[in-house]
Amino acid sequence: MNPNLAKLQPYPFERLRLLFKDIRPDARYTAINLGIGEPKHPTPEFIRQTLIQNLSGLASYPATAGTPELREAIAAWARRRYQLTALAALTQVLPVNGSREALFALAQTVIDPGRGDALVICPNPFYQIYEGAALLAGASPYYVNALPEQDFAIDYTKVPADVLARTQLVYACSPGNPTGKVMDLAQWRVLFELSDRHGFVIASDECYSEIYPDEAKPPLGALDAAQQLGRVNYARLIVFSSLSKRSNVPGMRTGFVAGDAALIRAFLLYRTYHGSAMGLPVQAASVAAWGDEAHVVENRRLYAQKFSAVRPLLQAPLVTSVPEGGFYFWSRTPVDDELFAAALYREYNVTVLPGSYLARMAHGRNPGSNYVRMALVAPLAECLEAAQRINQFVSKL
Repeated sequence: MNPNLAKLQPYPFERLRLLFKDIRPDARYTAINLGIGEPKHPTPEFIRQTLIQNLSGLASYPATAGTPELREAIAAWARRRYQLTALAALTQVLPVNGSREALFALAQTVIDPGRGDALVICPNPFYQIYEGAALLAGASPYYVNALPEQDFAIDYTKVPADVLARTQLVYACSPGNPTGKVMDLAQWRVLFELSDRHGFVIASDECYSEIYPDEAKPPLGALDAAQQLGRVNYARLIVFSSLSKRSNVPGMRTGFVAGDAALIRAFLLYRTYHGSAMGLPVQAASVAAWGDEAHVVENRRLYAQKFSAVRPLLQAPLVTSVPEGGFYFWSRTPVDDELFAAALYREYNVTVLPGSYLARMAHGRNPGSNYVRMALVAPLAECLEAAQRINQFVSKL
């Protein structure tokens, strides 16, 4: 048995299940789940129909590299979205079965297991796949805290030089999960310069990039930042994106990676053996999804409506701000986050995720402590009902 499996920690939702195991919520309230970030808006009909119309593709083995049509559709979208002057579909883009699988697999591709001191830098709080990917690749995670006193920005200049010298991979997440913080150009410049100096790969997780509150201010992406800084070959950079949140198709498991052609080539080799080919019907539906923006604008409108309506109900009892990107409220609690979540579930049948479950103790603190993550994925009326219950709950604390 792989001994690194023993290093994995329980997933946040398993910890939540154990926390709630013996709790019987008040039967007067119907259940409302704000705990998991699973999109609930309807899948656009044109995507469904495209999938159905291409079911004949089930009779063929798909290529790991994907169809040229899909790679070009992805490249065309990225060029439009980030005003890129160059992104070659056949050498700098690769379709993947959702960003989760690819984020994990990249570490297995780039980490040198022969170096027993290899490190992978992760934001803290973080998406737990980063940690698991590092451990199963034979490396150790190093956490950089996202703190409220720094407006949840990651300060890579504070990472010690001896840590950077051992770092082989950095996971960046922008917009951040759970904080919703977007990296600016100055932060990207620092990270790129450190990559040049120490030779590590940057994996930019941008699966929430298409959910943001202001249509006039789309979040900066790593490819865009690299181009602005003259890094048109995207050296040691690979970006991850997905249709799950953008187009409300989490069950299709479809996304892409893009960036450094040498990294894409190595990643394709790994994935060819890993068996990670996307089915042809899903590829066809993905081409349609990447080619349409109207449904994405409507998706953002629905989220913006919920944030606008729900925040006033939470702002007084909790410290809550609208995220720069993503669909989470990252809210400070007046009591321990685990106790808060358990009591809220018991008394009002509302599920939120304790922030400490999304973070690790690092540098003397767990930056998720006394925070909860709330996913505004349910319909507006349900989100409003949850907010009213939370308001009543907090008023009694």
